[in-house]
Amino acid sequence: MKAVRIVIITGMAGSGKSTVMRALEDIGFYCVDNLPVVLLPKFLSIQAAPELSIAQVALVMDLREKRFLDQYQRIFKRLKQQGYTIEILFLDSTDDVLVNRFSETRRVHPLSPQGTVMEGIRLEREKLAPLKKMADWVIDTTTLNVHQLKDVIQRAYAIEGGMKRLLVYVTSFGYRYGIPVDADIILDVRFLANPYFVADLKPLAGYDPAVRDYVLSLPESAQFVEKMTDLIGYLLPLYEREGKSRLNIALGCTGGRHRSVVMANRLCMELCAWNYPASVHHRDIDKT
Repeated sequence: MKAVRIVIITGMAGSGKSTVMRALEDIGFYCVDNLPVVLLPKFLSIQAAPELSIAQVALVMDLREKRFLDQYQRIFKRLKQQGYTIEILFLDSTDDVLVNRFSETRRVHPLSPQGTVMEGIRLEREKLAPLKKMADWVIDTTTLNVHQLKDVIQRAYAIEGGMKRLLVYVTSFGYRYGIPVDADIILDVRFLANPYFVADLKPLAGYDPAVRDYVLSLPESAQFVEKMTDLIGYLLPLYEREGKSRLNIALGCTGGRHRSVVMANRLCMELCAWNYPASVHHRDIDKT
């Protein structure tokens, strides 16, 4: 069997799957959008022909294909048993950002053509929950524009000198809901003044400019950002030297909605500036 890298791009409608596909296509992946999952084994058998030079394949698969949910687990399992390596890349975003994106493009949600976009998003999130759990990489695109998302993807999947850089996953969370079990490094930002107790800021989330500016304007924040980036900047090359391929950094505050979100976004911005493929996920931002 010819070695081939297979990336399945999936996730929420409006989360950036088309942007990711174009980013991978630009670095040499053979890309297919909306291939019926039942045709995946046949597609892979065709591309395995010796005369074809395809070594990297990316396929967008989601709920636009009506039988996808019923068949993907069985087909993926069978292909893995046959020796194929399948990577699942799941794209997500907060509900309010997805609603705004649909509003900007004037598209209808594929699961709610006659209802509201929010109804479709909630149904889709419920249906895709098992697939998200089995994903190899989940990227929250809430705070990423198309250029930033493309940059994250290309840095993660482009091979330079036969080696990929360390993949860094940054998660904000609320201690109220428990510590992320997969975190390698946990940073507690509950020492910062809490926007929850500021009337105008309480209903807002950490990616709102007003909350961000409030948190970052605190004297302690400037010191913390400096010390945090010094620490992480020191550790990353050492982890790479030891052969670590993924690093999970979690930042926590009380509820996971304000301070940790701001600092997680700030850290992710630094990581991207250092040319590390990084993504940020706000685990508890929608909890109350």
